[in-house]
Amino acid sequence: MTKHLYMGVPMHVMRYVAFIGLGVILTGYLSGAPVFAADKPIEDGSKIVITSPRTGDMVTDNFELTYQLTKGSQAVHVHVFVDNKYQKGFSGTVEGLSRGQHKITVTGATKDHNLVAASQTITVDVQ
Repeated sequence: MTKHLYMGVPMHVMRYVAFIGLGVILTGYLSGAPVFAADKPIEDGSKIVITSPRTGDMVTDNFELTYQLTKGSQAVHVHVFVDNKYQKGFSGTVEGLSRGQHKITVTGATKDHNLVAASQTITVDVQ
């Protein structure tokens, strides 16, 4: 029986490693996290300012998040993250947070949903 080797490693092991690598890349892509160094946010001159609440504010488990986006050359909308989790379809209200501190991030995004460098993060205390 002939073993198929690539640089001394059995091919079934190489396929397994490739499969795991693709899984890591796909997971990063679906979570919105940069996977490669080339995935750094685009610097397009945009600015984000979270106007309410402010860092350190005490809030209820449901609160309105307001911000201002000054669009640069590529930003057209924002992505909102609560505790580093993307809030798909965010409508302006943060809902259902547990008591304690939570990190809210607003980041500019292009029409293709690529993140731009404009971002602001606050921490709020849910009472």
